[in-house]
Amino acid sequence: MSDLHENVSMQPWRGFASDNYAGVHPQILEALTRVNSGHQVAYGDDSITAELDERMAALFGRPVGVYPVFNGTGANVVALSSIMNQWEAVVCTNTAHIHMDEGGAPEKVAGIKLWTVPGVNGKLTPDLIRSAAHDFGFVHYAQPGAVSIAQSTEMGTVYTVEEVAAISECAHELGLRVHMDGARIANAAAALGVPVADFTINAGVDILSFGGTKNGMLMGEVIVVFNPDVVHGVEYFRKSFMQLNSKMRFASAQMIALLSEDLWLKSATHANEMAQKLKSAVEKIPGIAIEVPTDANAVFARMPEEVVERLQSKWRFYTWDSPTLVRWMCSWDTQESDVDAFATDIAAEMAARNAN
Repeated sequence: MSDLHENVSMQPWRGFASDNYAGVHPQILEALTRVNSGHQVAYGDDSITAELDERMAALFGRPVGVYPVFNGTGANVVALSSIMNQWEAVVCTNTAHIHMDEGGAPEKVAGIKLWTVPGVNGKLTPDLIRSAAHDFGFVHYAQPGAVSIAQSTEMGTVYTVEEVAAISECAHELGLRVHMDGARIANAAAALGVPVADFTINAGVDILSFGGTKNGMLMGEVIVVFNPDVVHGVEYFRKSFMQLNSKMRFASAQMIALLSEDLWLKSATHANEMAQKLKSAVEKIPGIAIEVPTDANAVFARMPEEVVERLQSKWRFYTWDSPTLVRWMCSWDTQESDVDAFATDIAAEMAARNAN
């Protein structure tokens, strides 16, 4: 993923670089204001966090462990640490966020070895897991201890309920625990059209990083423990890895607002729909190829490098692994007019290039 180093104007602007670029949903801001009165007990022993526990239990159909944290990297590091022994490794794809985009935090901070395998459009499969999970008992090989999958994936694809269940079954047969990086879990739920419990707790996932920042929150994610038999010490790892928020009520209030009246699903559904609109507009343009299925809110396309450069002088978006592969990300606040204007510019640049 390329960096965008240009100076960012203080004037409002819009782009397709990342759903992290979007602002905070107004209902989230309202929730923060509502809880900003009086005193509450710190470090999570407040009434708002207790309400979040109840909301999560209702969402997943049974009581679960709920641990708000500051960010996605922290959620993944704490969650993985709680299901790992020091001598164990995590099997993940070579495009996994924990491998590519977290500054080596799982390895540097938690000392967890990552065994990467080439995914299929960003996905793990049981066969890929077995290809890395071997040499059990061999002292010279980091012992496989867990599997981590992202839902939706870093390539914008979504695991079906059956795919998650098959991965969990394979992992558990091998004695591995299952972690799901759900930074964009709302987009996956919107795409699948099934209850989130169906592809998490009911599909055998042991622990989940439930994302909120990419879906309209100011900051924060929630670690959700489904299987306490294999998860240990989350509360201690959260503190020692600097993810324990003293004013927890503000983190919890945001997630409560996101879950209220299905705001999380409505926002994600909108982002997914905007991605489909963008894909439909650009896939008809000669010279552009959609590289990966657009399951959620990301569009991956292949186009000429010189066109990419010209478009990036007007719009912000990332190239991905090569100067000709681009990622266009839609968010909760992407407007149809944004998509129309961007698609029009893409068509014009491609037409100019093809005319030469």
